[in-house]
Amino acid sequence: MDDYISRTVREHLFSTWRRQRGWEPLNIIKAEGVYFYDSQGRKYLDFSSQFVNVNLGYGNENVINAIKKQLETLQYISPVFATEVKAKAARALLEIMPEGLTKFFFSTSGTEANEAAVKIARLYKKPAYKVIVRYRSYHGSTLASISMTGDYRRWFIEPHTMHGVVRVPEPYCYRCPLGLKYPECGLACVNYVDYVIKNEKNVAAILVEPITGTNGVVVPPKEYLPTLKKIAEDNDVLFIADEVMTGWGRVGDWWAVNLWGVKPDMLTTAKGASASYVPIGITAVSKKIADYFEDEFFAHGHTFEAHPVSLAAIPAVIEEYRRLDLLSHVRAMGEYLSKRLEELKERHKSIGDVRGVGLFWAIEFIKDSRKTPFGTYEDKYRGVATPVDKLAAELLSMGVYVFSGPSWFIIAPPLVITREQIDEGIDKIDQVVKKLDEQYQG
Repeated sequence: MDDYISRTVREHLFSTWRRQRGWEPLNIIKAEGVYFYDSQGRKYLDFSSQFVNVNLGYGNENVINAIKKQLETLQYISPVFATEVKAKAARALLEIMPEGLTKFFFSTSGTEANEAAVKIARLYKKPAYKVIVRYRSYHGSTLASISMTGDYRRWFIEPHTMHGVVRVPEPYCYRCPLGLKYPECGLACVNYVDYVIKNEKNVAAILVEPITGTNGVVVPPKEYLPTLKKIAEDNDVLFIADEVMTGWGRVGDWWAVNLWGVKPDMLTTAKGASASYVPIGITAVSKKIADYFEDEFFAHGHTFEAHPVSLAAIPAVIEEYRRLDLLSHVRAMGEYLSKRLEELKERHKSIGDVRGVGLFWAIEFIKDSRKTPFGTYEDKYRGVATPVDKLAAELLSMGVYVFSGPSWFIIAPPLVITREQIDEGIDKIDQVVKKLDEQYQG
């Protein structure tokens, strides 16, 4: 039966972001807490929350029961109707959103949340239509979202992408794209955005992940985000924060923008909003933007907008964060994870950098003193398995799942993780990284 399931999935479904040949998916049958289990009884520590999304861990009964109750009451209704679950979800969100964000569009994923944000920005700012994004970024897979993505996944569908996207350098201090060094750089990467806006004209919005996600968890200098927001304000450009990964307590606060006191004009999120038990996407907008559409046509919507079953999870998730005092827990576990990762870096010459906030970290691997990566975007584009990819596969065989980039691991476990479980993951990473040390060339 196990072979039948895996073979059927392999033959009749697509695996995402890869060539299909060679895909041999594990048959996963259950999950609990921070672990998932395959059909052979093997147990895996989820050290990346899958795609940095299973924030509450697996099997939270209070969220599951809220979803069940909604299924028993109202399974679906057109988004044109008012429902109690809509009102409860909106009220719950108003309690935790950054100040000023007062109206929501509900969809079913992060990419849809970003699609809605860009469309709203263009409608609100017309005739301005351009969107400034960064090279090292990921905003989703649908047309507008993949067009705004900076990494190699965009390359596959060009030139069939959305027009009006303008890219700027990222605040990647470990590998400064401008060849500078912080703080002597004078924040050149962010000040350059002002120049771009003034010379591009017709810029409607800036869209950024406050902390870069799967492209290496790039944490900006403390002045970066406030400066970027001021540049947006000074140029009458909307500031959109993509908090699909960084939101929902991942960084030890509800939202990463809160770490720098930045108030976005729009915020997009998904993933953790439902603990990932049901699909959800959220586009939050300021009252000023919301009021514009009182008399202007809101040209967006779809069948599963504000799906009642998905919305039922939101208040339950927020209640669980409070019941578990989860933000405090994330800050405490984040300090411990930071300590363990720094210890790893000290022991392994192939670890060039560790960086992150809360329970959102990256380990970047290098193969020499010049910081040469073990793999690149070009490798991923050509379908080459990098040494870091192979290391992640070996870790999986040892019972630890990590999401890997060309030359980095994303360490972002479920927020309910304990010190002992962090030790379990770090200790196994410690074992396998020795193989990269052997390839280090000095």
